[in-house]
Amino acid sequence: MDKKYDVVIVGAGIGGLTLALNLHQAGFSCALFESVPEIKPLGAGVNLLPHSVKVLDSLGLVPALSQAAIKTKESVFFNKFGQFVYSEPSGIDAGYSWPQFSIHRGDLQNILIDTVHERIGRDAIHLGHRCTGATQNDEGVIVHFEHPDGTKVDVKGSIVIGCDGIHSIIRKQLYPNEGAPRYSGVNMWRGTTPMKPFLSGASMVRAGWLSVGKMVIYPVRNNIDDQGNQLINWVAEIEAPYPAKRDWNGRGRLEAFFPAFSDWHFDWLDVAAMIEQTEQILEYPMVDQDPLPRWSFGRISLLGDAAHPMVPRGSNGAGQAILDAPCLTEQLRQHGLTEKALSEYDRIRVKATTEVVLMNRVAPPDTILKEVHDRTGGKPFKNLDDYISQNELASISNKYKSVAGFKVEDLRKEVV
Repeated sequence: MDKKYDVVIVGAGIGGLTLALNLHQAGFSCALFESVPEIKPLGAGVNLLPHSVKVLDSLGLVPALSQAAIKTKESVFFNKFGQFVYSEPSGIDAGYSWPQFSIHRGDLQNILIDTVHERIGRDAIHLGHRCTGATQNDEGVIVHFEHPDGTKVDVKGSIVIGCDGIHSIIRKQLYPNEGAPRYSGVNMWRGTTPMKPFLSGASMVRAGWLSVGKMVIYPVRNNIDDQGNQLINWVAEIEAPYPAKRDWNGRGRLEAFFPAFSDWHFDWLDVAAMIEQTEQILEYPMVDQDPLPRWSFGRISLLGDAAHPMVPRGSNGAGQAILDAPCLTEQLRQHGLTEKALSEYDRIRVKATTEVVLMNRVAPPDTILKEVHDRTGGKPFKNLDDYISQNELASISNKYKSVAGFKVEDLRKEVV
């Protein structure tokens, strides 16, 4: 291609698409290059916390999100017996200026793709371009791609950003000797199932604990049929000696995890029946990688999972990728298409995301469940206050919010 872009974006996932919209809004030219020949609505649910919704609101996307997603009202915790542990309001109900959205990943990606096509152009996303690396000089970068038929194409830009996910080619180029992913000792299985609304109809549930089986359950679509059903997203997590294949769309087997949840029949939801009714189950290991000291080398940098893959706990994977985008764009606006801009982006976001990666390892919000499980010996309780107070549970939740950057007080300060 003879055209030279301000920014070449490798990967058209949530992070890359959000970056493209931010760059376009700031007046930079850009294009996205995606390896797959067709983008399909894969995956399962995603939670967008208020700090990431703030970014999407600045792009004018909240109306579309409100139509496609669930505005989460509360986060609720239960033990493996379905006994109530703790709850707190979410999003607008918690006093934030922005909602928390629970949405199918495919719906979110489609909203972003449609907006990119509308604002930047139908030719802004180039499919079937598998990145093989990038070279740079004082004038810019050349990004190398290969088509499915084996033909090669080079794309010129001033900057290249690797938004190419957990198997990032750009990251491997920058860190060719990086070690293997760090396995947490837990595998997860995911699925979506049509079900009647449960609890508030907009509740995000965490229940059980990893050693005996833990579930995360929340609705991602409303009124999917004439019966008033919702599409319910669920994630089952349990300790396992060996990691599953690191593929977001890897197929899972019911028998590999269902025994841990076969007796989960609660008065507020029949969890076992929900799992058994799921048509397609996905499997993924709970892995991350040690935080990198820097993402930017000259005119090449990283964003999202390519930069900071984290254990998928705390609803922050997609959120942190979304937060990367306006930060990078603002540094380019202040410093131009320069190495200085990427260095400043590093200075701000490497530290912030490193703290989230490390917090997700040791004290995400579901630490509440661990404390309750440990203190009750994994048995039913008569009075939870005999083991742990509601104030102590609240402090666990607030500590995570502070590190992850979405304490309601902090976001209110940014609005004033």
